[in-house]
Amino acid sequence: MSDVDLDVDAGLLPPGTPIDLDNCAREPIHVPGSVQPRGVLLTVDEAGQVVSQASRNLADLIGVEWAEALGRPLAEVIGVPAAAAVARSASAFGDLRDRNPVELILDVDGDPVPMDAILHRVALRADGDATPDLPATTTLVVELEPARGPRPFSFPNTYQAIRGTVGELNRASSLQELYDITAQAVRSLTGFDRVMVYRYDADYNGEVVAEAKTPELNSFLGLHYPASDIPAQARALYEKNWVRLISDVDYRPAPIEPADHPATGAPLDLTYSTLRSVSPIHVEYLHNMGVRASMSISLLRDDELWGLIACHHYAGPHAPPFATRAAAEFLGSTLSLRLVDRASEDEVHRALQVRSTLAWLTAAALDEDRELTDTLFGSPSLLDLLPADGVTVCLQGRSAARGAPLPDGLAASIAAWAADQGDDVVATDSLPVVAPELGAPADVACGVLVVPLPEGQYLLWHRAETERHIDWGGDPHNKAIAEREGDGIRLSPRKSFERWRETVRNRSEAWTPEQVDEIGELRSHLLEALYARQRSIVRAAETLQRSLLTEPPVRPDLEVAVRYVPAAREAQVGGDWYDVFSQPDGSTVLVIGDVVGHDTAAAADMAQLRGLLRGIAYDNPDGPARVLSRLDAAIEGLGLGALATVLLARLVPTGDGGVTVTWSSAGHLPPVVVGPEGAARTLSGGRADLLLGVSPGAGRTDSEAVLATGSTLVLYTDGLVERRDQLFDTGVARLGAALAELRAAPVDEVCDGVLARLAPGATEDDVALVVVRLGPVSPVRVR
Repeated sequence: MSDVDLDVDAGLLPPGTPIDLDNCAREPIHVPGSVQPRGVLLTVDEAGQVVSQASRNLADLIGVEWAEALGRPLAEVIGVPAAAAVARSASAFGDLRDRNPVELILDVDGDPVPMDAILHRVALRADGDATPDLPATTTLVVELEPARGPRPFSFPNTYQAIRGTVGELNRASSLQELYDITAQAVRSLTGFDRVMVYRYDADYNGEVVAEAKTPELNSFLGLHYPASDIPAQARALYEKNWVRLISDVDYRPAPIEPADHPATGAPLDLTYSTLRSVSPIHVEYLHNMGVRASMSISLLRDDELWGLIACHHYAGPHAPPFATRAAAEFLGSTLSLRLVDRASEDEVHRALQVRSTLAWLTAAALDEDRELTDTLFGSPSLLDLLPADGVTVCLQGRSAARGAPLPDGLAASIAAWAADQGDDVVATDSLPVVAPELGAPADVACGVLVVPLPEGQYLLWHRAETERHIDWGGDPHNKAIAEREGDGIRLSPRKSFERWRETVRNRSEAWTPEQVDEIGELRSHLLEALYARQRSIVRAAETLQRSLLTEPPVRPDLEVAVRYVPAAREAQVGGDWYDVFSQPDGSTVLVIGDVVGHDTAAAADMAQLRGLLRGIAYDNPDGPARVLSRLDAAIEGLGLGALATVLLARLVPTGDGGVTVTWSSAGHLPPVVVGPEGAARTLSGGRADLLLGVSPGAGRTDSEAVLATGSTLVLYTDGLVERRDQLFDTGVARLGAALAELRAAPVDEVCDGVLARLAPGATEDDVALVVVRLGPVSPVRVR
């Protein structure tokens, strides 16, 4: 980011609004309109080197009244040699801040006074500028600080001053050692009474993780501070300007005159200013802590604020010179880099282990000869991939668990809840809070990470509650006090910073973003493995189904054609079936059926029902109703649990050129017949009884009709005539019309023609179809 790129947050209060704890989160702290009086600020129009703004304390440091400086060349305000040095530094290529400070000697009332000039540029845009994407003009900001006493070291030698500490940081073997070395080094360098390394959590609550202090001070090590102590806009400034010094908390702000820059009519943005005046709420906060001077150094990771080095002084004002602050900033940057390196090393090591486990599980999951649950619970296992107290899986109709057990039924309830969330991976560290209706006990399932999979399958890791004790610097829930101010009440920062212990319940160890991503990757591999295994099962089911849906027998008195069309879904098998076979007495049995459900389970039920029905019906003189009743009893007695609609018909020649058809329907659609003359009708003389498997022992009835030679009889399943956009009766009427149109065609052409008219392209449901044309008859042998 260059020294003129600024982000001004929307929703901030107008400059000058009275600030208290109630509105400080909206305070525009980047445009305070004043500076700390340890130095002075000038803005300079670089084209003419003319002073545009000056802080009111200008005379206190350089002997020139602020009003006299405005509109005058910089050389007349600070002297020709100093102005020339500023101009040389400003005209050099690159970021001005990389060359700060410019070391000057100013003539103040005849005395040579060493000064440090700190330079940066600010983009100038007028309020309401409608062209924010166009390049802005800039102004040069010159901040002058007295170089009190001998300079500790020249800025180019900053690294030399802290080289030993950098070496220690590079040799540190742990994060804690990095923190401790930095805290001690910054205190030795800057002379503050207390230096703390302050680390943020994901919600920007801070924790003191290292401390160096004078012996008489009580320790803040391990204390936590709420995110509200440093509002969001302050954290945003810390990400841009890495060092902030308040040399005297009792300072009186020196206003910038004029308050609005002449070129913009808006207050000067002091985001990158070293003298920027700070929020009165923050000053009050420091007063309440007994702090007389403070400094903070930003710690960044991937350009985001990770923490701070916070420096406090209690003995009185304290103003480390700019070069010392720059050295401390260098230490902070070095610590930031080492933190990133260390975190990267730890993450790479962890990620390599996870990748190895993930690769093994992925490869093993493709072994279709081994149960998938056995694979995932082998070595390494799902608990090696993601540490947890326990894990439960439900895959391909089999459930298994490892580790701490969950109460009966809880895993399925959690998985159903997770499936409703709509995410590929659902993770929470506080399930009793976010889903209290589940009744999950915190001692085993406070945190869960769930991978919902198709058809109710899932993976579920769970973690127990981790009770934590957090020591806060004061009560974080009572961070404000009300104070009378005139006739009103004003909210002020808390005054108590005594150790306040909070016990955190209903939280488990958190699932990290990296863990969620890795489990998401596992999900993708599992879906591939499930698909491959499902395709193998489907191929076996397809083979089985093709073997069962055989060609009808060839008879001189009948033309028979059959078709099966699976629904347009991934698994090309279902529960619809047909059967046509001859009896020893010369009659012909026709069967059409539809098992409730789809896919391989329905195909398996269909295979059993077809085999049972064949066995019961073959060479059995009983009527169709009696045969279906025996099949119903077999379903119950064998515990098959299948539900199906079936229509069973028997064709018997009448001896006078016709055929008697006797049928019984277990909840199935009625047959349709087209006479030789082309008239179509449904055979609905009887009633459709209950489905098979619903109520064994329920009465079933036979129906009978005599059909003339040349008639066409059609049995079918509901996929042919039912659609979401049409009524059942409409579908049956369309079927009759198609049959009438095709009455003279061969039965194979009738099948294909019916399907082309009623079920073109992909179908929503399976379709089974039997077409029988009654021809010349042969006499039936009488037993």
